[in-house]
Amino acid sequence: MAEYKILKQEGAAKRGEFHTVHGTIQTPVFMNVGTVAAIKGAVATSDLEEIKCQVQLSNTYHLHVRTGDKVIKQLGGLHKFMSWNNPILTDSGGFQVFSLAGLRKIKEEGVYFNSHIDGRKIFMGPEESMQIQSNLASTIAMAFDECAPSKAERSYVQNSVERTTRWLERCRVEMKRLNSLEDTINKDQLLFGINQGAVYDDIRIDHAKRIAEMDLDGYAIGGLAVGETHEEMYRIIESVEPYLPKNKPTYLMGVGTPANILEGVERGVDFFDCVYPTRNGRHGHLYTNQGKINLFNAKYELDQRPIEEGCGCPACKRYSRAYIRHLLKAKEMLGLRLCVLHNLYFYNTMMEEIRNALDEGRFAAYKKQKLDNMSQGRE
Repeated sequence: MAEYKILKQEGAAKRGEFHTVHGTIQTPVFMNVGTVAAIKGAVATSDLEEIKCQVQLSNTYHLHVRTGDKVIKQLGGLHKFMSWNNPILTDSGGFQVFSLAGLRKIKEEGVYFNSHIDGRKIFMGPEESMQIQSNLASTIAMAFDECAPSKAERSYVQNSVERTTRWLERCRVEMKRLNSLEDTINKDQLLFGINQGAVYDDIRIDHAKRIAEMDLDGYAIGGLAVGETHEEMYRIIESVEPYLPKNKPTYLMGVGTPANILEGVERGVDFFDCVYPTRNGRHGHLYTNQGKINLFNAKYELDQRPIEEGCGCPACKRYSRAYIRHLLKAKEMLGLRLCVLHNLYFYNTMMEEIRNALDEGRFAAYKKQKLDNMSQGRE
């Protein structure tokens, strides 16, 4: 059974440890997004160790429609498949079903939709999502939910959240059943529930109270960073966080920028994930402690400095801005790879700095300094 321990607190900010069957996660943590069991940008599993990745995140929907979870189960599960021994979180596929599937029908039993790859008809409900995630044998499985648009009508959101609660109960029952089967690879698979409710504080709070009673392994705040303002997002986190169990980790899904993460930590969030560092890296946009830089800018053509002085990532230890810019301009894959490695290293190092600052009771000062520094050099 998983165990979550708070080691230090500073206001609502928590410094913790989450013990799992695949190792202990030091929190707050940023999960590196490897949608189809690989991080975009030619990042190998061996690289993840070098750039301080603790948790790799893969996607239920994408692995189900391409390659297939049953094939991955035959090959020994996701850990063996991608040769990664540390924790893996799989998200439930719900967000992809609702964002990628143009044609879909939501029913009480689940969602009928067409694959975005080949158009074939697929049905996914709570039981199917749990079965796919059990086949993948991830450390943490996410409950199947509907991610309603942040600006949806109140009545729609209310009905959607009530159905998501019923789906969560079905996920819990099915996960328990699957973990008891003899041929299940990871019989200690954990289940995180997801709080929804768009930007309606009262719906969010009511939902948080209801799912907290289910005593799950962790709790996520979903349906944010999908169109609402940063201020609205921070308000929702502040509203919901007090009603989620203190003895379980809190995960803010799909968030975000370095500033979003610092604000999230201050409001009690333990887990984060986002495609920004990899997506931006593939476009030559790089994070530094002095703000973001765009390597495509002509001023870097003769710049022999690393992306960031003093950075220990594989790109900065060896190559210049001028060389990496040349690779990007020449459309060489190595350019994308080096930029992605730098950005993920930056994020993972920032999380390490956050944990150290919390350990030493100086998180507020660290946050202010980090934000001040990063706001200086925006391009």
